[in-house]
Amino acid sequence: MNQLQENIKPYSKSIAKLLKGTVESKDTVWNDIILYKNDIQQYINQIGLELILKEDDGYAYIKQFEIDEEGNTIGLVSRRKVGFETSILLVILRQIIEEFEYNPIDIQSNERYISHEELRDEIELFLPEQYNKVKFIKDLDNYIIRTQELGYLKEVKSNDTEKLYKIHRIVKEKVTLDMLKEFKEKLQVYVESI
Repeated sequence: MNQLQENIKPYSKSIAKLLKGTVESKDTVWNDIILYKNDIQQYINQIGLELILKEDDGYAYIKQFEIDEEGNTIGLVSRRKVGFETSILLVILRQIIEEFEYNPIDIQSNERYISHEELRDEIELFLPEQYNKVKFIKDLDNYIIRTQELGYLKEVKSNDTEKLYKIHRIVKEKVTLDMLKEFKEKLQVYVESI
């Protein structure tokens, strides 16, 4: 056995998965993350990362520490910019998850699913009258694809008549209630300016 093999920990594979993105409870390393959460936390703290484990919601991810008042980090994990329209979609998804948790549609499931048509309807209700809804709806598929790439939506069913998506609960962590309120205020100011 060489030096590198001796240094491999029982939770090394878990850390590798976490560095790639969100890990869900169905993943093969989920039990290791729960079992070794303190060891993982101690290990990744050395490089400015924090383990966020949401056992009840069934996911875990890593987050960078802010090293100063301006929100700077050591830069290990890249930040992804999202466009204005994708931000609108994220805000809507966050609002849908919030409403679902207070009033579940299906008591049997703790997951919220949304059809393409239902998502379009929610967007039309959310956007103010002065906003160019026609263009937004026309480009909706592109925004959905971007949201899937970011890990907030997952297509679970698709046929000729309908697409169905699962809303990932991580959207609650990434879009806080304060951010939701701030975005709605900025959208209102934007709409009033046009």
